[in-house]
Amino acid sequence: MESQLQITLKRGREQNLYRRHPWIFSGALQAIPEGIQDGDLVEVVDASGNKLGFGHFHHGSISIKLLGFAEEGMDSGFWDRKLGDALSLRRRLFPVDGSTDAYRWVHGEGDGLPGLVIDVYANTVVIQCHSIGMHRQVQAIAGAIERCLGNDNLSIIDKSRDSLPRDYGRNVEHAVLLGSAAPVTFRENGHRFECDVLTGQKTGFFLDQRDNRKLVARYSEGCRVLNAFSYTGGFSVYALAGGAREVISVDSSQRAIEGCLNHLALNVGPTGNHQAHCQDVHDYLRSAEASSFDLIVLDPPAFAKTLDKRHQAVQAYKRLNALAMQKLREGGMLFSFSCSQVVGEELFYHTLVAAGIESRRPVRVIHKLSQAPDHPVNLFHPEGHYLKGLGLVVG
Repeated sequence: MESQLQITLKRGREQNLYRRHPWIFSGALQAIPEGIQDGDLVEVVDASGNKLGFGHFHHGSISIKLLGFAEEGMDSGFWDRKLGDALSLRRRLFPVDGSTDAYRWVHGEGDGLPGLVIDVYANTVVIQCHSIGMHRQVQAIAGAIERCLGNDNLSIIDKSRDSLPRDYGRNVEHAVLLGSAAPVTFRENGHRFECDVLTGQKTGFFLDQRDNRKLVARYSEGCRVLNAFSYTGGFSVYALAGGAREVISVDSSQRAIEGCLNHLALNVGPTGNHQAHCQDVHDYLRSAEASSFDLIVLDPPAFAKTLDKRHQAVQAYKRLNALAMQKLREGGMLFSFSCSQVVGEELFYHTLVAAGIESRRPVRVIHKLSQAPDHPVNLFHPEGHYLKGLGLVVG
């Protein structure tokens, strides 16, 4: 295994680790060893020399992301154990009937592996590293994947370039570590979807909305549904399967709209009760007539990725949701989401309160929504709860 440098914390700064939080900030370090590089594996000790844990170092505000605490170690079986434990959980989460064969296998801190995401689409596994330390281990990770799954018809893709720090990531190419990078068809709750793992957003598909899509289907019967920021039409497929009388999918990306139409063809065939518009969502909503929808899904991309953009994002969420509320018929439903990590659950809730006030309509909360359970949140790392949503009834 990789040799470990040792980093000592300032006296009294070890309390966060006793609370099992996996991040160590730069202000807690007594000193930074000379010559240390981003991604180096380090052992962390307190001021008395007691081992506290080990993890990957990075120059910056968050200096160390822990892979384990004092009682753990990184030996030759580390990756097999960690990936095996994560896989065991996923196998408990999904039915054995094969109706779902796409899931998140590793969700960063939620599985004790900060900086690592692994998604599975049928026989294709996509690795996405968000830290240099993780990417330096990508071959070891791929080896553990093979041992966990076997390599019959297995493909393993390293799709880390865009998620890595820019100076490092620009020298990284997407790589086929095993098999091929051909587009893959997979199943989710019995529906069929396709993704291009090399060119699709994130790892190819938004698996975190699986349960929320199923919930929308439950309320869609007889409804005129707007799927705003539709991407490749996941919510649209579920709404039509749920009996919607009409679904309108809107996205500013022509490629996303083409993917949406493909997914409709895979699941429901030619249909006259679906419209697709390649258009800015705000423009579409402004031009739509008041009270013209029974159900609206708002699932925009992250409006803010850094704290300095948070206020601007909150204002954007408020305007968007107030506009959507005005387009709902009396008793209509709004499923509104935010994946902006810097916009917490409470702030998002209060943003929708402000939107409701602006819309001048009574609004009731019937669902508090989150990411699917294969995207677990470490109890000691609440920052991992990035997707939040509300199901609302607008009077």
